Amino acid sequence: MISFDENKKILKLDTKNSSYVIGIYDENYILNLYYGAYLPDCNLWGNIKRHKNASFSPANPHIPHEEFSSDVEPMEYSCNGSGDFRISALAIKNADGNSVTDIRYVSHKIYKGKPDLSPLPHVYLNNDAEADTLEILAEDKVTGALVTLYYTAFNDLDVITRSVKVTNGGGNALDIERVFSMCLDLPDMDYDLITLYGRHAKERSREQRPLAHGIQGIASKRGSSSHTQNPFAALLRHGADENQGDAYGFNLVYSGNFEFSAECDFSATTRVIMGINPTDFSWHLEAGESFQSPEAVMVYTNEGLGEMSRIFHRLYINNLVRGKYKYEKRPLLINSWEAAYFDFDTDKLVEFASHAKEFGIDMLVMDDGWFGKRNDDTNSLGDWFVNEEKLEGGLGVLIDRVNALGMKFGIWYEPEMISPDSELFRAHPDWYIHVPNRESSIGRNQYVIDMSREDVRDNIWNQMYSVLSKNKVDYLKWDFNRNISEAGSALLPPERSKEFFHRFVLGTYDLMDRLTKAFPDMLIENCSGGGGRFDAGMLYYSPQIWTSDNTDPIERLSIQFGTSLCYPASTMGAHVSASSRTGYETKGNVALWGTFGYELDPTKLCESDRETVKQQVKDYHKYYDLIHYGDLYRLVDPYFDPYKAVWSFVAPDKSEALVTYVIMREKFCDIQFIRLRGLDKNKFYRNEETGEVYSGALLMNAGINITGKIWRDGESLMLHFTEVKND
Repeated sequence: MISFDENKKILKLDTKNSSYVIGIYDENYILNLYYGAYLPDCNLWGNIKRHKNASFSPANPHIPHEEFSSDVEPMEYSCNGSGDFRISALAIKNADGNSVTDIRYVSHKIYKGKPDLSPLPHVYLNNDAEADTLEILAEDKVTGALVTLYYTAFNDLDVITRSVKVTNGGGNALDIERVFSMCLDLPDMDYDLITLYGRHAKERSREQRPLAHGIQGIASKRGSSSHTQNPFAALLRHGADENQGDAYGFNLVYSGNFEFSAECDFSATTRVIMGINPTDFSWHLEAGESFQSPEAVMVYTNEGLGEMSRIFHRLYINNLVRGKYKYEKRPLLINSWEAAYFDFDTDKLVEFASHAKEFGIDMLVMDDGWFGKRNDDTNSLGDWFVNEEKLEGGLGVLIDRVNALGMKFGIWYEPEMISPDSELFRAHPDWYIHVPNRESSIGRNQYVIDMSREDVRDNIWNQMYSVLSKNKVDYLKWDFNRNISEAGSALLPPERSKEFFHRFVLGTYDLMDRLTKAFPDMLIENCSGGGGRFDAGMLYYSPQIWTSDNTDPIERLSIQFGTSLCYPASTMGAHVSASSRTGYETKGNVALWGTFGYELDPTKLCESDRETVKQQVKDYHKYYDLIHYGDLYRLVDPYFDPYKAVWSFVAPDKSEALVTYVIMREKFCDIQFIRLRGLDKNKFYRNEETGEVYSGALLMNAGINITGKIWRDGESLMLHFTEVKND
């Protein structure tokens, strides 16, 4: 619900358990008065009196100096160069060449529903009753820039989404130099900052450190959200933890260069901004033109980091993921990559499919190597036609043989890349990303193709459509295996050259949009050297993303725990592979926390492993809804405990729970208890394995003793509890 107190000039946004309060001050300054637990009232103007601590802070000449300075007050959307010396959310270079920016309130409107931010990916509503939206129109009177601040408050989720649109309402051209999607001022700095750092095969590792005076944060300027930092951050109040206390979560629905920064100033307040990375960014606006920022998602809860995660999960399952596989069960797949790499032909793939079918697997995915002259990674990206020397008779023959086994078929693409050794490169050597007079870097023997160009996108789309429209392809894996250097486009004039990175992302979104509209029944899985582009922007087009190329089950634990801080299990691509670190039981138990599948040669499994795989397939179907749509509880996090990891999924109606316990490193003499969370304390639950019945209160407070059941490195167990119904 959103309300406006005309007498107090206060706008109040309420979610189920939180409130966000904005005030319109003298001279039409827009101030942030509060964000936190729900407030029934909003008598908050006393909270802004902060000027006595200012150090040489300038003031508006029309407001008494001792009452107000934008340098110390909680500015709702901070501007550059007009008296606020903290990090700025907005900077616009005007016709005079300076970047002084000063926006003031003009008007607002409140309505049910939420605006469509297409062509940008965004959180959507299933019906207008789910949320209300506030639009605040502000203006920089000198330049004529009109700035619309969008806020959507969800009624049953503690979520507020934010974005910004800048329109040139003046007569002269403008250049946006910074336009962040959100700005938030908090009245203290008693928080830990939690972010997700990483590298290839070690993505989204949790990092936690206390806020300090100055600026701290994360960013990517790689042309993608990246392996190294994820566009997610959280602030956890000191003394809070997984299960209690203030937690603020921030996530950008965007797949390109981003920045999250938190600045703690001299008065120990905190400003948070999140949006497009201003490095190598600007956007030129002629009169009447507009720019729309990506959407930022904000979550607040006073029930700890775990509840913050569950709110993100519910939102993304129901209001971000789209299409047929939003709720429909996804096919259980086996991918050819780790089994064959580039060395396959039709007969070998059909043999894989035949053995996989015996286990109950639903789909064969043919990975890299099916197109052009591709027998290694040195050539053919961009040549998206079938290599009939490898697939004799064409792709249709292979698919028909796989379908005849009762299995679906999937394929691999890397549409944003081009090999120097390819027919496409030889025909269009200007289509790869490069700048004049600079030597071009190469990575993984490939360049990135210029997706900002419509002619390039049309060529790639026509090639893809030619294959996909003529063959029954049920699944597509979309890969992205290097980052962007020497960034530029031959079609952009100098005054628009720094628009390139954003235009590249928009181009990728355009191609993905074409794919989802042309093939609405196709399951798409994103990938970027594993989890190098695991972000909410990609989830708008594909309901799942390959979490990491690292399929070792012990290493996967920290990756999956970190990923789960923001992203739900149903989006996390997870496979059982032939890695030798643990037995197949633990491989399966870890991979079940995700989309589940296989990445191995099924012809090489021994009889006992074959039986284990058959049981895992049964478990996949048995626990599918519980894992994909249940609530996750991180019971023992490997970030804090180097020896074990424990998690559970609890049904939304609290009728059942699945608990998984993994020993990462052996530790003698420990007594092992599992204390569950999220159950109904008044219900009774049966341990499916033993038949023992326990109250929810007992399982959550006393716990269940599993000492001696597992204790060696790599061992694991799953416990399934179901509600005992009274007849």
